[in-house]
Formats: sequence, C-alpha cells, structure tokens
Amino acid sequence: MGVGGCLALPWRCLVVLCLRLLFLVPAGVPVRSGDATFPKAMDNVTVRQGESATLRCSVDNRVTRVAWLNRSSILYAGNDKWCLDPRVVLLANTKTQYSIQIQDVDVYDEGPYTCSVQTDNHPKTSRVHLIVQVSPKIIEISPDISINEGGNVSLTCLATGRPDPTITWRHISPKAVGFISEDEYLEITGITREQSGEYECSASNDVSAPVVQRVKVTVNYPPYISDAKSTGVPVGQKGILLCEASAVPSADFQWYKDDKRLAEGQKGLKVENKPFFSRLTFFNVSEQDYGNYTCVASNQLGNTNASMILYGE
Repeated sequence: MGVGGCLALPWRCLVVLCLRLLFLVPAGVPVRSGDATFPKAMDNVTVRQGESATLRCSVDNRVTRVAWLNRSSILYAGNDKWCLDPRVVLLANTKTQYSIQIQDVDVYDEGPYTCSVQTDNHPKTSRVHLIVQVSPKIIEISPDISINEGGNVSLTCLATGRPDPTITWRHISPKAVGFISEDEYLEITGITREQSGEYECSASNDVSAPVVQRVKVTVNYPPYISDAKSTGVPVGQKGILLCEASAVPSADFQWYKDDKRLAEGQKGLKVENKPFFSRLTFFNVSEQDYGNYTCVASNQLGNTNASMILYGE
C-alpha cells in the first residue's frame, strides 16, 4: 500500500499528469526519466522496521519546482505536504537538497519513491527503492512431546522476517555436534533414549540477533538395571544392597528374598526408593539375613530384575 493517507492517482498518469499539475507542463511536452546528469541517481535505501528512512534528492539552482511521490501518491510538492500520514516529514528543501523522512517505517512502506524536479521547463525524475528489513520472529513451534523409544518424531518451526530467515535445529546435548537440520522441519526416525532432551530452533536473517525457542522431547523406555552388586557383611554390622536402574518414566522398585517380597518397615530392614535407585539397608546383619536377593524395577513399558547376594565375611 505504501505510505498511507496520500492523494492517489493512477500510476500510468503519475509522471505525466501529476507533473503537469505540479509544474504546469504544457500538453505534448515529454517527461524525461533517468536523466544522465540530473537529478543524480539515488541508491536504494535499506532500513529496519521501526526505524526512520531518509530519502534525499540532490538538486541545483536550475530547479524551480520539486516533488516527492510514492507509487501513485504525491507526498510533498515543494514545501506543501500532500500526504496525510504524520510519519512523513520534510527534512530539507534547499538549493542543493530536497529530502523527506518516513518515521517508524513498516513493511507496507517498502517500494519505489520518485523525486521529480522542474528545470528549464523540463520535468525529470529519479527513483529510489525503499527496502524494509524485519527481524525474525518464530510464529509457530511444536509443543513439548513425549514418545516411546523407537517412535518417529516430527518437529516444526515456522518464522517470519524480511529477508526470509534461515531456520536451523540443534540438539542441546554435550554429545551433539553442530546443527542436525537446516530446515523448518526436523524428522527423527526410530528415536533413541540418547536423542531425548531439548531441541533448539533458531531463526536468523542478519537483521538482528537470532531468535530461539526450544522443544523438550522426552523418550520413554523400560527400566535397565545398571548396577547391582553382591555385598559381604559380618554378623552384627550394617549392610547395604544397592540397585540402580535407568528408566523413563522412573522405575518403581521391589525387593525379594528368594520368592518372598520384602515389605517396607519390616523389622531390621529399610527400603529407600529414589527415581534412579533403591537401597536395601540391614541395620544389624544376622545369619538369617544372608542369602539371595532380587531387585525388580518396572514402569508401564516393562520390567527387569537383577539378583545379588548378601554374604558373611
């Protein structure tokens, strides 16, 4: 749409009709554009969204009338403002420069702007293109997910920005090296427990610092007992049997002596269960305590067990 609130005319009439209105050019007099020497060719202007854009047009003492136009809208004619947009202000109208400023620039301001001048009864124009850059913004990202080991995961991260941002995915893990995807979508087939954790989506277009958001991926798997050792303890001493298990969700533990389950609070014993281990404590070991003990670790995905012996020394 361009700078809003301005007097609009069809584009095909802009150079001829508007300049005739502004400069009173007689019908039949051609309008020349892109003059080799005047007005001076202008470089494109690039600004970030929210900043101010200054459009400058170099003039000299031959100029009798000047105007700034945006597409089919007249912004300024000399010192007279034809545009209702309060963000557009006249900065300079001197013998050497005719410049305007657009404040708080937004994406709809992007496009061509034309400086038109009247000199020696010949209107001439020079065009500059305003480019508006927009910092990246993540507009959609997958929610945290919980999945069983071996399943397939699809993560999505969508972002906007000008120019279009580059999307990258990274696994936040000490073992991870570099990016695992340079795309909006991250596909993981047959996910393993080592691939659980946080995945970071980064959107970058060099306009500002990259924006990042994270997705937590929880991989569920059945218990795996990693440590269960037999222990030798003299009669009358304190003895401990330890059972360590890794599982997601955390494992529930049960202890058995031979085929008999040991109850919590049983005289002379203490069972202490934590998320990743269970400890069976004998406060005063007797001959009857010696024997084979089984630790069973279970969650909704399965169970496993390990046997260990409490023996005398």
